[in-house]
Amino acid sequence: MLPLLLILPIAQSIPATPPLEEVLQPQEVRPLPGKLDTVPTFNSNSPELVLKEGILLSTFPPDSKKVPTAHLNFPFQGRFDIFAHHVAKAEPSENLRSLYLGIILHNPGSELVKINILQAASYLSQPDAPFIQLPSFTQNLLGTIFAGPGDRVMSDVLRGRRQEIFPAQIEIPSGQSRMLLNLPIPVQGLTPPVNGRSTLIRLQSNGTVYAASLAMFARVNPDGSERLPTLEEWQNLLDNGDLAGPRDKTATPLEETDKPRIYGRVAGVAGGSRWRALLVDNPKATYLTIPQPGQVFSYALSTLHGGTLGTGQIQSAAMLVRYPDTAYRAHGNYGIQYNLKLPLYNSTQSFQTVSVSMQTPLKEEQLGKPGLRFLSTPAREVFFRGTVRVRYKNDLGQLQTEFVHLVQKRGQPGEPLVLLNMKAGDRSLVEVDFLYPPDATPPQVLTVSTQAAPR
Repeated sequence: MLPLLLILPIAQSIPATPPLEEVLQPQEVRPLPGKLDTVPTFNSNSPELVLKEGILLSTFPPDSKKVPTAHLNFPFQGRFDIFAHHVAKAEPSENLRSLYLGIILHNPGSELVKINILQAASYLSQPDAPFIQLPSFTQNLLGTIFAGPGDRVMSDVLRGRRQEIFPAQIEIPSGQSRMLLNLPIPVQGLTPPVNGRSTLIRLQSNGTVYAASLAMFARVNPDGSERLPTLEEWQNLLDNGDLAGPRDKTATPLEETDKPRIYGRVAGVAGGSRWRALLVDNPKATYLTIPQPGQVFSYALSTLHGGTLGTGQIQSAAMLVRYPDTAYRAHGNYGIQYNLKLPLYNSTQSFQTVSVSMQTPLKEEQLGKPGLRFLSTPAREVFFRGTVRVRYKNDLGQLQTEFVHLVQKRGQPGEPLVLLNMKAGDRSLVEVDFLYPPDATPPQVLTVSTQAAPR
């Protein structure tokens, strides 16, 4: 064994991890034009980790229910969305029963209700969409590039798909209920025994319905095999059960800015499903003038309390109804679609190369200096993981549609989604569409830049 005096210098010579170097990009940051629509979104994300079966989110009336406070009394009619993301874990480790996620719809009226399932997808972490390392920028035309179930679900719905496990329509007779979803989150055979399921369903109903998401452990057959719960068992849990657990951390009231902020997980109905925006110079303009050569400007995306990047704009959907211990707004806007149109105009007298990109700057409320802060070497944490659709005309005037999968870490500037060569006076429409994916961390920005003129 070496003498102690020889060991100490060796140990002390190990360099500490250097702090991440920040890079300021001087530029303008603009609020995003437009607003969320009024389509309600059933948002079931609390508790994220479910160890105790029960009610995840119920918009049923509280009448005749054993635990009235577990029911938020919010009817849906016409267009509405359902988003759910929950995780199962074997605890204790030898308890390997599957946790089932059930979504039930009820028709309280006197007439048959027909519900069209417009787009829908539901995937597990294992084996459907494991979290794998992917490049920061990958062409994803076929939708085969994804990491995590939320990423895969959003990619499917962006493409207008309805997964084959969902019918095109369900009918609910007067006074009856039907299961929209009855699927397991299995943990058997996984190391560690943890799994998750993400779901997004877009619906159109010709009558009033109530919805609930529920968590129940698999029922066991006499031979020891698992079976899925029946409609009657789900109904009994809805009528007599309490909220599922364990409860997530209670959200900090939005007005309490002097305390460490806990955003909380979402469980309620959010006001909005889609944000449409026409990005132009001013409300009366029909075009967006590109930056001067060497200049750049950005539009804030998915801003939230404490993270508006100096714009003062909160894009997080308001909660129409919610449980008292859950998020006050739909921070992150999981499952909400952004439809952004940029009618670019080259007002200069010369040829310009223009790029449009998504970026993940450091989160901040007020900008100390006019600009965005990035890291020279991006941090380890992935803050955005999802597919973006870009439509534009190429240099030959041909309409291009591309699907690009992005992986961006905290502080990462990102690569151009599209690069345009614009002649003097040219106009070019660029459309950017994406669904904000679960497992992403806001905010991001959409950036337009013009290459500096060669010297």
